[in-house]
Amino acid sequence: MGYAIVLKNLKKTFGETVAVRDLDLTVPEGALYGVIGPNGAGKTTMIRMILSILFPDHGELTVLGRPSALEAKDRIGYLPEERGLYKKMRVGEFLVYMARLKGLDGNVSQRVKEWLGRVDLADCEQKRCEDLSKGMQQKVQFVAAVIHRPDLLILDEPFGGLDPVNQRLMRDLVLEEHRRGATVLFSTHIMTHAEQLCDHVVMIHRGEKVLDQTMAGIRETFDPHRILFVPLDPDSDIAKLRAVPGVRAVTPDGSAWDVALDGQAHAASVIPALVMAVTPSRVEIRRPTLEDVFVSIVSGDASTALDDDARLRAALRDGGQEGRR
Repeated sequence: MGYAIVLKNLKKTFGETVAVRDLDLTVPEGALYGVIGPNGAGKTTMIRMILSILFPDHGELTVLGRPSALEAKDRIGYLPEERGLYKKMRVGEFLVYMARLKGLDGNVSQRVKEWLGRVDLADCEQKRCEDLSKGMQQKVQFVAAVIHRPDLLILDEPFGGLDPVNQRLMRDLVLEEHRRGATVLFSTHIMTHAEQLCDHVVMIHRGEKVLDQTMAGIRETFDPHRILFVPLDPDSDIAKLRAVPGVRAVTPDGSAWDVALDGQAHAASVIPALVMAVTPSRVEIRRPTLEDVFVSIVSGDASTALDDDARLRAALRDGGQEGRR
């Protein structure tokens, strides 16, 4: 298997601020990777180094087998976080120009028309870019990133500024590009987007990689140690659940109770005891979301997803090793 992106020991500082610290990452060809983390975590800095917009203080990288993205620029599509349209140009004219820059020839205008139709902007071809809404401008720039059918597609916060309908449209188009064979790397601070789209997730916090693992691996590693319990009688005694062996804590969650288990307890054995203690109207295993996992890591409180700190450290170590294989 070849790699579309390889980063080794990358570091970037701005003055005394370390934006990215000793970052290793390998992205296989044809993969769909999500890079998640809060604003300011270092995601955009990492992407800009991959694209040779910024250069690392030290470390090595290759992009599509080349030591610089500049040597493979016509095979890369990029949607930056800061949108960069030529505002006075008409939409169709702008997209033809961008396609030509990427080496397309022939009937480019027809391809532009087809793409504008796919993003519901068929009537905007003759409008000036500055006359479009923010969401429309974003869709135009996405078309500019994919119109040349890139081998590597890098999207920095692609869903920002879009309403739910257009977020779904964007998600479908990204998946379509992936099915076409493109390697896709996108960053987001909205965990649900990565959870819905990705087969592999990289988490960055304060410039450091804290997780690098497949979605399947994350679900397996971060075992469910919480149960959602809805009592049939809202006035049931919560203390009866707290007394069940294997239960670490029970906290109200609206009309339900969130039951946290001890590290050695298993939901399959605890649930029958909970049902015997208090009659439920509903009881189910509460699987951690990516947001739960991320919060547990960055807060240092892994108890919501893992049974103890040792398991957390092991998960991060194993996840990093898996990401490097």
